[in-house]
Amino acid sequence: MKNMDGKSVIITGAGTGLGAATALALAKRGANITVNYAASAEAAAAVAEACRAEGVKAFAVKGSVADFADCESVVASAREAFGGVDVLINNAGITKFADQKDLDALEAEDFERIYRVNVIGAYQMVRAARKALDASGEGAVVNISSIAGVMGTGSSSAYAASKGALNTLTLSLARSLAPRIRVNAVCPGYMASGWFTKWAGAQADGAIARNIEQTTPLQRASTPEDIAETVVYFASPASRHVTGEFIMIDAGLHLGASPIKAR
Repeated sequence: MKNMDGKSVIITGAGTGLGAATALALAKRGANITVNYAASAEAAAAVAEACRAEGVKAFAVKGSVADFADCESVVASAREAFGGVDVLINNAGITKFADQKDLDALEAEDFERIYRVNVIGAYQMVRAARKALDASGEGAVVNISSIAGVMGTGSSSAYAASKGALNTLTLSLARSLAPRIRVNAVCPGYMASGWFTKWAGAQADGAIARNIEQTTPLQRASTPEDIAETVVYFASPASRHVTGEFIMIDAGLHLGASPIKAR
């Protein structure tokens, strides 16, 4: 289904994981892709090549969302290559793994570094792309958040707080950018993307995945490809009547957590 045929899409942090899976999913639907990366140049180039193999235009561009000048440069590159920007997917994100019971595990600098990418970076990308998205007439922003931002769980309290802030930022931007730009967020739960492997190793990551399969209502450990399908929905005309929404994709993990009752 080519419901994104000819659309120009920027995906930050698209060299690996969910960003890469989303890039390919959108390319298969006809979108032209700007693959943004901060460090993984080789991986980003491979993602762009895979997108081009689907018959669309795609290129990789380096830039840190923590730097507003870089954000402007990424948007300018997309506009030059594709004539505009229709969709922005704020996928770039970082964390620091820390036991939430250990309040000495995080310093103020850790919060500042994580917020600079996860929250301020998303805001800066929207700010840089706003005129182009508005000119599209059907602009869409998809923020990649996390169930950590709803439940207060996750890799660290700083990460969870940043994703909670991203959720409220999504609501604020949805109000301020309507009616020509929609803003929504996707909140994945556990995802087999290598995120935990970097922290605890492949064996521990596998144990986490098996535990998710045994304890969630749907008994599934999501992959980046699974989550990408919902990102595509928010990016596409199929969700043209939806803004200011965030959806949890976690195989039902949140159903056993009391914080959701207050949402």
